[in-house]
Parts: sequence; C-alpha cells; structure tokens
Amino acid sequence: MLPIELVKRIRRIQIRTSHIVDDMLGGQYHSAFKGRGIEFEEVRPYQVGDDVRTIDWNVTARSGSPFVKLFREERELTVMLLVDLSASEGLGTHYQTKRELITELGATLAFSAIKNNDKVGLHLFTDDIEKVVPASKGSRHVLRVIRELLYCQPIGRGTDLSRAVEHLNKTVKRRSVVFMISDFQDRGYEQALKVAKRRHDVIPIVVADQREFSVPNIGMVELRDAETGQVAWLDTSSRRQRRLYEARATKAAQERDRALTKLGMDPIRVYTGEDLVEPLRKFFHRRENKR
Repeated sequence: MLPIELVKRIRRIQIRTSHIVDDMLGGQYHSAFKGRGIEFEEVRPYQVGDDVRTIDWNVTARSGSPFVKLFREERELTVMLLVDLSASEGLGTHYQTKRELITELGATLAFSAIKNNDKVGLHLFTDDIEKVVPASKGSRHVLRVIRELLYCQPIGRGTDLSRAVEHLNKTVKRRSVVFMISDFQDRGYEQALKVAKRRHDVIPIVVADQREFSVPNIGMVELRDAETGQVAWLDTSSRRQRRLYEARATKAAQERDRALTKLGMDPIRVYTGEDLVEPLRKFFHRRENKR
C-alpha cells in the first residue's frame, strides 16, 4: 500500500505531464519517431516487376531460383528510459532537485510514448542496476513508471554509465528508442555508448543545475561531493576562485558534449527550475527535419 502523500504526488505529476503531452508535445513526438523504419518480414519467389534491389542473394543461391525480401513498416516502438538515480541528482537550487526534474522528464516521455501506442520500459541505475521495469503499454503501466521514479530508494550513490548501458545492451534485444537521463558525472562510458548506438536509437538527456556552473559571492562555503563524500572549501568572496570553479565546470561540460557529438548523438540539455517543454520540442523538431 502506497503512502497517501506519494499517491498525491503521482497524481500531480500525471496531471501535469499528460497536459504537456496533450497540448504541446504529442504531435511532435509522433512526427519525430512514428514509423521510423522498416523491418524484415519474409521472403517470397521473385515476380516480374519486383525491384531487383530486394533480391535475397543468399536464399537465391541456396534455392537456385530468385527470391526477394519483403519488409513492413515499424508501427510500434519500444521506448526505454535509462535513468540515473545517483546521489548527485539530489542537488537542486532552483525550485526543484535534479531528481524531481528527471521524474517529470520520464513521465512526459512515457505519456508521449503510450499516446502513440508505443511500449515503455524503465531501467534505474547508480553505480549498479537498481530497478528494471519491462516495457509495456497503457496508462496504468506509466503510473507504475512514475511510482518507481519517485519511490525507488537506490542502494548505490555513485554513477556508472558504462555498467548501465552494458546491462541495457545485454537485456534489451529489440531495437529501441533509449532516452538516457543523467547529469553525466562520470567518465569512460563512450565505448559502451558506441556499442549501444549500433543497436538502439540512443538520446542523451543531460540534467543540470545552474549552481553547478556558477556560485554567488557568499564567503567561505563547504562543498561536499554527494557521491563520494569528499569535502572541499571554496572562498566565493575571491573572484579568482569563482572563475576557477566556473572554468572547471564549463570544461567538464564541453568535454562531455564533444564526446557525445563525436558519437553522433544529439544531447538534450535541461536545467532545474526551467521549462522542460521547449528543449524537448526543439529536439523533436530537429529530429523531424532530419527525417
């Protein structure tokens, strides 16, 4: 039995995100992803007028007579949400934490998918795999996804993107649209993503808080790494110290973006306390134009 307050939170998120989908994103999601390709169905003997480019030369060689491949358009997609629940997602200085933003993003994408009659699955991870919800359809299933996003209490505190992606590669056999939602505070995950991209349509969503890139002048402050527990002191009254802090954060973000771009991925960047609709809408529009 779920606590009443949690039920209320799930209901609030359901109302807000379903409204976003119905009024703002539903059509653009459909245009960006529906009927994204064709998949092989069967072979049959060649008939006069068939396109010679569809000849299956392997079957033709074995049988001694020409056969052609038949394809059908993919009408149903599988959408997987690969979601980071590491301790760093607890940061939030603009009305919400990164985890709260992640929950809204996950709910919005899940409602967009089921509105389009697609399946939705959920993989939650930290430095380990925390929870897996197999892909399925329907509003009740999306409510379960939202419940897990809200209610899951992860055991791990760190971030291991490689492990999460490798687990996805092993367990999700059918080609899927994978929204990877994380603050990407990790390194060395490029090879795992490269492998995943051969099989799936991987879309990184980078969540962040503006205080990760700049700090106000408030004197000496203690900074604690939520994942490792390491502590450092920063004298924010020093302009030089603030600039070093900002430069380091900017460099890390640029390195991450270069790595994702090199892999041919188009990351979506979303910040706490800001509208999540516009970044998604711009991404869907870019994806539709590419198609």
